Amino acid sequence: MDEKRQFLLFLSMFDLSYQKCKQIVDKMDNQLSLKKFIKTDFKDILQDDVHKNMLDKANPKIIENFVSDLENHDIIVVTHGDSYYPKKLLELPDYPYYLFCMGDLNLFNSTAIAIVGTRKPSNYGRVVTGKFARELAKNGVTIISGLAYGIDSISHKECLDVNGKTIAVLGSGFNNIYPASHYALARQIAKDGLLLSEYLPNKNATKYSFPQRNRIIAGLSDGVLITEAGIKSGTVHTRDFALDYGKNLYAVPGNIDNYTSELPNEIIKCGQAQCVTEPNDILLDLNIEKKQQKTLQLSIDEQAIINLLNDGMKEEEYLVKNCNLPMNVFNICLTKLEIRGIINRLPGGYIALS
Repeated sequence: MDEKRQFLLFLSMFDLSYQKCKQIVDKMDNQLSLKKFIKTDFKDILQDDVHKNMLDKANPKIIENFVSDLENHDIIVVTHGDSYYPKKLLELPDYPYYLFCMGDLNLFNSTAIAIVGTRKPSNYGRVVTGKFARELAKNGVTIISGLAYGIDSISHKECLDVNGKTIAVLGSGFNNIYPASHYALARQIAKDGLLLSEYLPNKNATKYSFPQRNRIIAGLSDGVLITEAGIKSGTVHTRDFALDYGKNLYAVPGNIDNYTSELPNEIIKCGQAQCVTEPNDILLDLNIEKKQQKTLQLSIDEQAIINLLNDGMKEEEYLVKNCNLPMNVFNICLTKLEIRGIINRLPGGYIALS
């Protein structure tokens, strides 16, 4: 193991903020090794008890045991300079020194779009987010998000539903998934995609960890899509990182009277983001030719329901009244369409095309 990797693994053993790690690295003039650390005075950076704890553990065998224990739990630590370290993050001024990872490391260097937004999307936001996540994933684009409620979890789930690849960047450690209700989703992503964090496995989420996490979401992507978000939401941080890093920024326009459309409408209006109204807008920007979709085989009764949904979501009551189908036939058709992923049931009794 080379000295730089050994030292960065050593740093990853402690609950240090990115800023604190940067101060340590800068003080060492990037001559990263345990020997250099032991000989350097860090009184202006580290509290005495923290410094003493680190000196006590500045031992190759302790570091080896730390890494081995993580690997026994299927966790890999990727450090800056490793062959698997994501090339996109190398370009960032505030790149992470290490990442705790579970899953497919090959996704680091895949073509990827981050989809982010509000934790409380409208039905419109749910529909358009699902549509973009599915279609981009079907065409080989990796979907990146932050596992939060709302837009994040919709993006991950819709991607996985079409056997796409997704990356979830956490604001906590693997043993403290936040929100806790997304534990099963996190495990599925670790199995079928990639789960990663800058934090030790037992680290709890904090109000500071999420903005810090957002720089990695933006940095790993080839572009950031905002489907719905308020002007004061945490999505603003991801927008700012995307602009700072020179990433493509996309936004879906929304109802001007809906607060969750404030941010996308604003960044479209001021020219910060490209207005997108269908997934193909992004595929064209990425120079990806859209795959031909199989023609859906629908019964006459199923087609009657689809015809009513072609111009937008409808309440189930409206569909019942206007499709002219017996109630039992209507329910059977609706169930079949939902199982095949052609329609989505939304809060408030609404139905929409997927």
